[in-house]
Amino acid sequence: MNRHFAIGLAFFAAITGTVVPGRAQSFPDRTVKLVVPYPPGGPSDTTARVSTQSIAASLGQNMIIENEAGAGGRIGTRNVARAAADGYTLLFGGSNENAITPALYKKLDYDAVKDFVPVAPVATDSNAVVVNPSVPANTLAELIQYAKDHPGKLSSGATIGISPHLLLEFIRARSGVDIVFVPYKGAAPGMADVLGGQIQVYASNKSVLLPLIKSGRLRGLAVASAERWPELPDVPTLREIGLDGYPPEVWYGLMAPAATPPAVIAKLNAAATAAVNTVETRNAIAKLGLRSRTLTAPEFGVLLGKEVTLWEAVARKQM
Repeated sequence: MNRHFAIGLAFFAAITGTVVPGRAQSFPDRTVKLVVPYPPGGPSDTTARVSTQSIAASLGQNMIIENEAGAGGRIGTRNVARAAADGYTLLFGGSNENAITPALYKKLDYDAVKDFVPVAPVATDSNAVVVNPSVPANTLAELIQYAKDHPGKLSSGATIGISPHLLLEFIRARSGVDIVFVPYKGAAPGMADVLGGQIQVYASNKSVLLPLIKSGRLRGLAVASAERWPELPDVPTLREIGLDGYPPEVWYGLMAPAATPPAVIAKLNAAATAAVNTVETRNAIAKLGLRSRTLTAPEFGVLLGKEVTLWEAVARKQM
C-alpha cells in the first residue's frame, strides 16, 4: 500500500477512535466558520459560497466564510490545522490543499494529511488552459509552436502550488516549451491579468473559466476532464491531443482539524450531504459547471488518500 494512502487511512482511523460526548451532543450551539484559503472570486470561494447557506440550514446554525489567502492556500490551511478541534472552524479543502500540497512541499509547518480529518465532499471541478484572444493560437499545439517561434514573448499564470499550476508545468514538461510562469495568490488576480493582457496564458478551474470562455473574453485551448465539457464541445481534452497522465478532476469538500470528535464529524457530514442533495444546491453547483458529490466521512478519507498518491506521481514528474 502506498505510504501516503496508508497515512490517510491511519490518521482517519485514529481520529474516529476519539470520543467527546458532551461537546458532540451540544454541537453546534454557535456560528461555524468555514475558511477558504484563497481570495474571493476563485473556484474554491465560489463553490463554498453556493453551498454554505444550504449546509447552514441543514446544520441549524449560522455559517460564515472567511477568506484567509496567501502562499497558494497554505496560510489558511495551516490556520485551520492549528484551530480548536471542536467543529467550529473548518477548511474548504480537498485535492488542492490536502493532496497536492504535501506532494509539492516537504517542509511545511503543518501536515496537510495528518492534521486534518475529512468531513464531506461537495463537488468536483476540472481544469483548463486558456489564452487571451490576442494570442494567435486556436489550439494548444498552435500555442506551443508560437511560444517556440517567439521565445520570451508569452507569459503564463496560475495560483501557485495547486492543480492549475501543475497543469501548466505538465504541459511545459511534455511539450518542451518554455513560457515564463507568473505565480498568483488566487484565481481572481490571475484572471484579471489574463483578461487585461498582462499575461497571455492562464490555467484555472471550470467554475471560473467557463463563463469567460463562453463570452469570448478568453479562448479555451484544452480541458483536463475525462470528457469534453458539454458547454464547450469544440474544446478538446488533454487526452485527445496526446497529453495523457494529468488527473481529470479536482475535489472540493469540508475538512476539520485532527481530533475533532467523530460525533461532530458525523453531524457535519449529515448536514453537508443533505445540503448537496437539495435541488437548489445541486442546481447552483451545476450552474458553475461542477458535479455535486456526496460520500460518508470515511469514504472521503479513503478517496483523499488516493488523491495524495495520484498527485504525488504528477508532481514528481513535472516539478
